[in-house]
Amino acid sequence: MPGALWRPIPVNFTNDGQDQVRGVVVHIMAGTLPGTDSWFRNLDARASSHFGTGKGGQLYQWVDTSDRAWAQAAGNPSWLSVENEGRGGDTLTDDQLDRNSQVLAWAHKTYGVPLRVATSTSDRGLAYHGLGGSAWGGHTSCPGSRIVAQLPEIVRRAKTLAGDGGTTPDQPKPYTPPPFPKGLAPGRKSPSAKPLQRALKATGYLAKSVPEADAYGPQTQAAVARFHNAHPAYRAEGKSHDPAIGPRGWAALHRLAYAK
Repeated sequence: MPGALWRPIPVNFTNDGQDQVRGVVVHIMAGTLPGTDSWFRNLDARASSHFGTGKGGQLYQWVDTSDRAWAQAAGNPSWLSVENEGRGGDTLTDDQLDRNSQVLAWAHKTYGVPLRVATSTSDRGLAYHGLGGSAWGGHTSCPGSRIVAQLPEIVRRAKTLAGDGGTTPDQPKPYTPPPFPKGLAPGRKSPSAKPLQRALKATGYLAKSVPEADAYGPQTQAAVARFHNAHPAYRAEGKSHDPAIGPRGWAALHRLAYAK
């Protein structure tokens, strides 16, 4: 991204792994910019971010936006990330607000990200880490309520930078999930489980390296159970481990994977 200091990291990201860009997610480092820069280069960190800001106005880019940073779990394949120097309870400095607005304005021009605050993980725009709940790693206090209250100001500044008033339509086109395949169930080969596997991969619940197959086998079942653990409203009542997808879960999974 123009204006960002390119600080590429050799580890802790997925090459060519960004499936789409729904928006930008704001994080807090719980540390310093130099410390975070060093930590992302440590293989043990298992974490990274596309961008990072310092309190004095520095803007780093660690991961190319065609690659997947490891910042918000199930949100990684479809959202860009900005880590901000500071700790819980802080507010962003004026310089940090400017740097975040630069990233958002650039994402708007490059990927068509709407200049608005996202209200859910199925929305598009400017989001914050805690919005994703358990599916995004359970960091519900990140970046903190005081920074969440600053998100509209980031959007306002991004609109000024974009110079077009943020003309991307406020509401995405309604997305209609494909019909639930009658008879789809664990252990069966017909109907094919491939469409389910593709949606699970798109949302990060199934590794992209798992080969697609007609069989609704153990790896697909485990991925469905992970989806249900993150979205318990769609699993069978009373089950803590539910490997069977139903019509409501099917629709929710597809919206999460493909709605824009």
